[in-house]
Amino acid sequence: MPKGSKELTENRKKEIVDACEKLYQTRGFHDITIKDIGQAVSMSRPSIYNYYETREEIFLALLKREYEKWTADIREVSAKNEKLTPDELAHSLAQTLEPRKFLLKISAMNLYEIEDNSREENLVEFKTAFLDSLEAVKECLRKFLPDLSDERIEEIRYAFFPFMYGIYPYVYPTEKQMKAMDTVGISYQKNTITDMTYHFLRQLLE
Repeated sequence: MPKGSKELTENRKKEIVDACEKLYQTRGFHDITIKDIGQAVSMSRPSIYNYYETREEIFLALLKREYEKWTADIREVSAKNEKLTPDELAHSLAQTLEPRKFLLKISAMNLYEIEDNSREENLVEFKTAFLDSLEAVKECLRKFLPDLSDERIEEIRYAFFPFMYGIYPYVYPTEKQMKAMDTVGISYQKNTITDMTYHFLRQLLE
């Protein structure tokens, strides 16, 4: 780690992750290199390696940040409401995922590779953020659906989180995928992240 204040280090790491996020808006995971990210923040590759050893660690930091934002939004649902029906809770939680396109995209397409090519300390930081999201969902379920047993809450959480990994490819199929589905006669109904998540959660919470 380079010498300097903790604040400076965090600012530089944020610049790197911001650049990665911007590049990811128009390029695929495998099309983005450390060199590309360095050019976007006017840093050399050796300088970036002071903060992240691999491209995957940068993406893991981006994913961690996405989970932190999502957790904050979930906890805001709890803070702003005294009561919610199961239907209202399903809709509110679904809305929290709509801005988290990168969270869903990375999780669906590259999570295994990213985790496998990141140092354990970085992975632990990410898993801590992931755990916070699990706990935030549990807090909402306990507050708004107090009759649910602990066992049922666990069943809901561990059905919902794996489901999330399939949202992005279903909401954003590629042109090639659409053409193939059309060729074999598979019907496709366009959905938003919110709609798809809401319908799944509503069934879980009934």
